[in-house]
Amino acid sequence: MEFFSINELQQTLEHRYCIYNRGIAGYVTAELIASLETCIFELEPSQIFINIGTNDISAPDYILENLLANYDEILTRIAERLPDCKVYVMAYYPVNAKAEFPFVPRASMDEVFQNRTNEAIRKANQAVEQLAVKHGYTFIDVNEGLTDSEGNLKKEYAIDGIHMFANGYAVILNNLLKYL
Repeated sequence: MEFFSINELQQTLEHRYCIYNRGIAGYVTAELIASLETCIFELEPSQIFINIGTNDISAPDYILENLLANYDEILTRIAERLPDCKVYVMAYYPVNAKAEFPFVPRASMDEVFQNRTNEAIRKANQAVEQLAVKHGYTFIDVNEGLTDSEGNLKKEYAIDGIHMFANGYAVILNNLLKYL
């Protein structure tokens, strides 16, 4: 969630938190596995809000079972290294493959929307929720308020149908507040 401007958004909150956004744009689960030390363990966090795998879903060779195997490995290593850390597994965000977005040529997004559909995201969210339960972690559906009547990411939140403006991340932050 590299583009989640959490520190700027929390300036509007009554209470402030010490939050590190270690998201790296374009990362897939295999890359996070390779960099767990830098991205997570060196901070020794007391809480982790994790959202990894949407770029896996976008890949042409996407297979849900491969995503789950990698995510399971990530959560297992977190449990081993940070047994007292409270872990929150966040839902994947919806997309909007229908709307037109100025400054983003439709053709440039077609390949991404081949696999990264709201149906694929729904199935992945169900599977990842079960994975969270397996590890004793909390699954958070952070998508309340993000979707239109058809279940697509609201156009006013979307830059290109996938990535969000700050107003979309503000909705997510609001959904996370009770867990901070």
